[in-house]
Amino acid sequence: MNKLLSIGQASKVLGVTIQTLRNWDKKGLLKPDELTKGGDRRYKLETLKAINHNIVFNRDDLKTIAYARVSSHDQKEDLVRQVQILELYCSRQGFNYEVIQDLGSGMNYYKQGLTKLLNLILDGKVKRLVLTHKDRLLRFGAELVFSICEAKDVEVIIINKGDENIKFEEELAKDVLEIITVFSARLYGSRSKKNKKLLDDMQKVMIENVGE
Repeated sequence: MNKLLSIGQASKVLGVTIQTLRNWDKKGLLKPDELTKGGDRRYKLETLKAINHNIVFNRDDLKTIAYARVSSHDQKEDLVRQVQILELYCSRQGFNYEVIQDLGSGMNYYKQGLTKLLNLILDGKVKRLVLTHKDRLLRFGAELVFSICEAKDVEVIIINKGDENIKFEEELAKDVLEIITVFSARLYGSRSKKNKKLLDDMQKVMIENVGE
């Protein structure tokens, strides 16, 4: 009786990501030999060896992108820490990787590093994306990027899925203040006294609330 391999084991045999196998199943390119009662895919080794070689299995020429971000210059130490964690993880996994760093709000969709990352993914040059935490990518809207990754067969790895060690409330407050700054400048003018007073008052409120 042939031993059945899990989807994780099959992905290693073929040199592709688990998500790629799921996509091939949906497209009818490679169906599992069996499904468990729980719906898990199982593959025979002989099936994997005999499949159509027109499918491109080995994607090791593609890069792993490790993405790190902080909101402001005073968080440079955290940026260094993120990069160290990402480099250590990718090195241990034996990935061919590149680190992309960003300095800017998690609500800013036009950061240089994020733009570069998205272009690489859309051009089909990325094998996997590695993050220390989910909101290092974007404060809101990360799921949209993850959907693009799924469509492009890009595996997403989030190293720490629990609570972040950084001050979440403080960084969120900075992001909100940035939004208020933009809209108040449009409403009153960037140099008006009303604009300055509004921003000063909001900053005081945020500092008081974050400090509680």
